[in-house]
Amino acid sequence: MFIAMNRFKIIPGKEDVFESIWKERDSHLEGVTGFKSFHLIKGKKESEFTLYASHSTWASESAFLDWTKSEAFRRAHSGAGEHNDIYLGHPVFEGFEVII
Repeated sequence: MFIAMNRFKIIPGKEDVFESIWKERDSHLEGVTGFKSFHLIKGKKESEFTLYASHSTWASESAFLDWTKSEAFRRAHSGAGEHNDIYLGHPVFEGFEVII
């Protein structure tokens, strides 16, 4: 199994906007080969930002990589640059192979 995460630093006061974007978007993940689950998780609120992470699980790293090259991926990320005013920097990707 493979876990893919993107960490987002959200400007204080913009958390509701960020969460609404994720709640209302179509991820285009249902039916994608190898996709298992998705969660948006909220971390600690700092003075400069609130930390969030998108957390998806996949059957394998290759299934995740195949999705990143797909039309479903392009559709899911088509409006990604529209809300730059809520982010402190770019998302940071982290990928993990599940051992146990």
